Amino acid sequence: MSGTRNSTRNGTRVGVLFGGRSGEHEVSLASARTVMDALAEAGYATVPIGISPEGRWLTSGDPHARLTGGEANVNGAENASAGYSVTAFIPAEERLPAVDVIFPVLHGPFGEDGTVQGLLEMAGLPYVGDGVLASATGMDKITSKLLFGAAGIPQVAYRALTRGEWQNRREVLLDEIESTLAYPLFAKPANLGSSVGISKVRNRSQLADALELACAYDRRVLVEAGVAQAREIEVSVLGNDEPRASIPGEIVSGNEFYDYEAKYTDGRSQLLIPADLSQEQIEQVRSLAIRAFRVLDCAGLARVDFLLAGDGSLYLNELNTMPGFTRHSMYPKLWEASGLPLAELVHRLVELALERHADKQRNRISRALPS
Repeated sequence: MSGTRNSTRNGTRVGVLFGGRSGEHEVSLASARTVMDALAEAGYATVPIGISPEGRWLTSGDPHARLTGGEANVNGAENASAGYSVTAFIPAEERLPAVDVIFPVLHGPFGEDGTVQGLLEMAGLPYVGDGVLASATGMDKITSKLLFGAAGIPQVAYRALTRGEWQNRREVLLDEIESTLAYPLFAKPANLGSSVGISKVRNRSQLADALELACAYDRRVLVEAGVAQAREIEVSVLGNDEPRASIPGEIVSGNEFYDYEAKYTDGRSQLLIPADLSQEQIEQVRSLAIRAFRVLDCAGLARVDFLLAGDGSLYLNELNTMPGFTRHSMYPKLWEASGLPLAELVHRLVELALERHADKQRNRISRALPS
């Protein structure tokens, strides 16, 4: 059986895209290292493609080592947002090599939000993971909440606002939030991941500081009600039109909540796999995860995160279209515990990308004239 699998992989060149301009640049580098190693184990030829924090694309030498070593402002670029020429971001010595499929291991804005997915669609390249719509709506927590709410998926109470509103109506907004939501509250940027810019607050002064911080990362901000005795339950989803869910896992944070340090730096958080849930709760979590996946029209993969209250109430927290992919990350570990090891997981993701691309080729792009 292994020979049959490898025969379908020989000659397939997978471009692994990593780095990027978001606050999750370092997380992307760690995820990409794991993905490239797993793809090689699965029999694929990998082509590393890095994006610097300034937005420059790197293909020469070892792009991963260049970025891990802190290379920045390559080719003298001091402001990667200046000008409108795409070729300005890809100098001649960094031209993209030929690849058969792209694995975009990018987290956060300028990569997980539909921007790179749109570029790959325009180029006609197959790519792993969610399309433009699912990526954009999955990244924007406010938009995804509206869609999940319309689908009847339970969520905590929340209030959305913009940076402009905060700048012009601070005291009024604080009054409105306090009149509708009870402390403790969480304030977060609408378009960011890895808990960057998130604060837990217990009073008005802390809320004001938290909104100031969140507005530094995004023009849209979310304030959510806290959940009493909350447990963080996560499920991995895999598939296209017929997605399936892994067994659920639980995050036990080493900090007061699962912030950036708890996820990546302090080493005190625990991943409990499987989560200690009743069979009814397991079925509920997996069913809601697949429903959320379908609501956003996801493809390939997603990690769906829930909050389980002390009274047994279950709330969808968010859906991540390109979750962390290190060997210690919840997404691959949940699949490993569900019987799908890492090398086979990335192989399946490449297969799903090629299947989805082939299906898109069935779409008409021009109106057929009658014969």
